[in-house]
Amino acid sequence: MRDTTSTALTWFFGLLLENPYVETKIRHEINTNLPKTATSQERPWSAIDHKEFLNTLVYLHAALYEAMRLYPPIPFERKTSVNSDVLPSGHKIDANSTIIYPIYALGRMRSVWGEDALEFKPERWISETGGLRHEPSSKFLVFNSGPRSCSGKHLAMTAMKIIVVEILQNFDIKLDKGHKIEPKPRLSLHMKHGLRVTLTKRCSA
Repeated sequence: MRDTTSTALTWFFGLLLENPYVETKIRHEINTNLPKTATSQERPWSAIDHKEFLNTLVYLHAALYEAMRLYPPIPFERKTSVNSDVLPSGHKIDANSTIIYPIYALGRMRSVWGEDALEFKPERWISETGGLRHEPSSKFLVFNSGPRSCSGKHLAMTAMKIIVVEILQNFDIKLDKGHKIEPKPRLSLHMKHGLRVTLTKRCSA
């Protein structure tokens, strides 16, 4: 989980730097819902003690999902059939067949996600009532699907939210001039040149 979580966060911050309006909305959501404390401390909140706070960060949750839709930490999966079967699409699968499906490509298919499939658009995960929109795991395969869904999904999302809140509350982030963001094809979808940024300490209010 460590490698996939760090990979997901790297792409998330890379997309955030390319879409400053998303960063603005996330910062606003954090500041609006951040628990108020009676005393002024260096660390005014603890994520462990404020799980309800993390649950209010719907737009941040949506932005993390959207980043993983476009840049899944594991870009493809492999399955092997025990018995012959017929997929929902009508395709016949023989026993002992190996099936490789590209999660990276699935997340960018217009037939699945709409004409704006290539856009980084966290709003697609927000329902009409302002809550998180549910998508079936067979459509969003980042955490696998069915009985083999990732058991650490909730832990990973919680960890990523904590890290994002801590960084955005304490630092401004700027991409280093001339740095190129592009994927490096391998088992985990790392950035080819990493993510070179400059962090500037934010002044406390």
